[in-house]
Amino acid sequence: MPARELQEQLNALREQLDQNPPLSEEERAELYELMQQIELKLELETKTPDSSLADGVNLAVERFELEHPTLAGTLRNIGLALANMGI
Repeated sequence: MPARELQEQLNALREQLDQNPPLSEEERAELYELMQQIELKLELETKTPDSSLADGVNLAVERFELEHPTLAGTLRNIGLALANMGI
């Protein structure tokens, strides 16, 4: 089930952030806000496509890809799960 996979990836991202990677407060806040948006979307279980959410995940992947590849990989998995859900 894609929703379960997405939740697992969000949990993995949360665990990575709990390990305090060297992120600025702005970067950390940005990731937490993105996670909240995704979790809200999951809670609503709507089938309406929301490209802005997927775009936000893709932008975060690009932003963190070089300096934080583990975070970027997890974000990439989240983007894939969203795409599989049709979001």
